Amino acid sequence: MIAAGITAIAKKFKQPYPIALVVIGAIIGLVRIPGLEPLKDFITEAEIFNFVIITLFLPALLGEAAFKLPFSHLKENKKPILALAFGATLLSFLIVGFSSIWLLNLSIPTAFVFAALMSATDPVSVLSIFKSVGAPKKLATVIEGESLFNDGLAVVLFNISAFYLLTYLDLGIEGAGYGLWEFIKVISLGLIVGGALGYGFSKLTKYYDDYPLEIIFSIILFYGSFLLAETVGASGVIAVVVAALIFGNYGARIGMSPTTKLNINNFWEVVALLANSLVFLMVGLEITRINLADKWGLVFIAIFIVLIARSISVYASLAFVRNFPAAWKHTINWGGLKGSLSIALVLSLPRDFAGREDILILAFSVVLFSLVVQGLSVKPLLARLGVNKKEEGNREYEELIAQGHRLETAIKEIQHVQNNLLIHEAISKEITDRYKQELVELRQKTELLLKKYPDLKNKQQIILQKHSLYAQYEAVDNLLKEGIISNEVAQQEHDRITDEIVHLESPQEPV
Repeated sequence: MIAAGITAIAKKFKQPYPIALVVIGAIIGLVRIPGLEPLKDFITEAEIFNFVIITLFLPALLGEAAFKLPFSHLKENKKPILALAFGATLLSFLIVGFSSIWLLNLSIPTAFVFAALMSATDPVSVLSIFKSVGAPKKLATVIEGESLFNDGLAVVLFNISAFYLLTYLDLGIEGAGYGLWEFIKVISLGLIVGGALGYGFSKLTKYYDDYPLEIIFSIILFYGSFLLAETVGASGVIAVVVAALIFGNYGARIGMSPTTKLNINNFWEVVALLANSLVFLMVGLEITRINLADKWGLVFIAIFIVLIARSISVYASLAFVRNFPAAWKHTINWGGLKGSLSIALVLSLPRDFAGREDILILAFSVVLFSLVVQGLSVKPLLARLGVNKKEEGNREYEELIAQGHRLETAIKEIQHVQNNLLIHEAISKEITDRYKQELVELRQKTELLLKKYPDLKNKQQIILQKHSLYAQYEAVDNLLKEGIISNEVAQQEHDRITDEIVHLESPQEPV
């Protein structure tokens, strides 16, 4: 209830709700509230938090994001996504790791565990905030693709650093070979598990046209691929992302009706909103459990290291990608947020792991800085860089619409006053004729503008068509309520209308 309330208020004021949830969560964690204390203690237990974030919510959030990501968009932006997801992640991991040994005096395993936590952008944080600030579609696709794939890479690096690094170091060159093999094996197995299950469930949808059942298939697929991959020693994150991508693209094409796609999308959108709201509130609560006494110096150095490593890795990895706007590079750099996954991973460390408390304090501090300071400044940064400016011709079109609406309202008001006060038409005619002439000129300007910018015209037509289809859907409902048509005919018409709505929303996909 608290999470939903904060989310609703933040959305009403058009602010990124994840940040509001973290801040309010931290306040709730710091203030003693009668009746909430047992729940707070339960939620902030390391095992509970880790289970809820990684096992309960992460597959759903990753699955929802990957399911809705068109493969064509990934293909179009594969160079920047691969450069960031692999090149930037590995480079950041190395820079943070070696810098932490030198500047923070951490042991080698401790430094590289911290580096793994900080090397990837958290998909939960990034996707939520960038959706709320209105980033351009292509930029959002790059950021989404990076956060989905580098997240899996970071988990693999974390597990190797936390559980195998010392062994590999002891074995020297042979150990380095084992480490590389472990890295390749975990990622490859994740791809295989996710690919096989995604393909299998996609084929299964061909035999059913029943969206409640197909929603259940998607639940089983997302959680099943994650848990199966983890069981066989693969990356669960990579498995669920690959499975959801195949299911949302190949499966949707060969076995899902538009009605099914719309309903699955709606179902996972609700699940993702609920999961996101709870995740960020829990992050805020969990952050209050750390003790920063005498650690401020280390915290500031850690934040500095992470920011510098992110900058170097982003600009270096994108240097080889041609025609990639500089403003987008700046946005991706500053928008590389850390979040709930980093906290969940550090809490999963064994309690006897050397340096666990240091990593805990540093990771929590960087996450808090990332979500609050970077998260709040992403929107102003986009505006300053001109990244989220509206499409060409949009402002001019809005001005013409506003002027036209003013004039039409003025004419109606003059007619209303004339009728009520019995003013003769000869008195008002001169004013209304002038307004009408201005309206004619505005319409001519609007027609020229729409010819100049065809995309603007198409977008307006899509809006009109969608409103028309919603009205048709309601009209069929009214006929059903009045008993004029049967349930069967109403369902048939509803499906046709839904198919048209889906086609409008995703014209690149065949219906």
